[in-house]
Amino acid sequence: MDFSSKLETLFDEIHDKQKKRDMQIMGLISELKPHMGDIGDATLLVPLIAKYMDIAVKNDDVLVKLASLVYKSISSESNGESSLGLSEEEKKQLMDEFNKLDNQIGDD
Repeated sequence: MDFSSKLETLFDEIHDKQKKRDMQIMGLISELKPHMGDIGDATLLVPLIAKYMDIAVKNDDVLVKLASLVYKSISSESNGESSLGLSEEEKKQLMDEFNKLDNQIGDD
């Protein structure tokens, strides 16, 4: 299996896991609905569901960005470039995202 096929498989896995996670979240909400008897129950459960969804979105975003970086790296190697094919703006965005994630991990 060549690298291009592996990368395509990685993108497929990211997509499949995202769809599976969506189904899990909907299932979780469906299971919790009958247990929400009043506004107090909803006040406790909704933030937990929202946090779970937020984490899932961030994980997917990081995986897609990482896969894109790998793709750019392979493309730049085939073109004889040494900067991973990233513009200065993309490098800055990557470092900003890394720092943001690092701060979030430190806060949790």
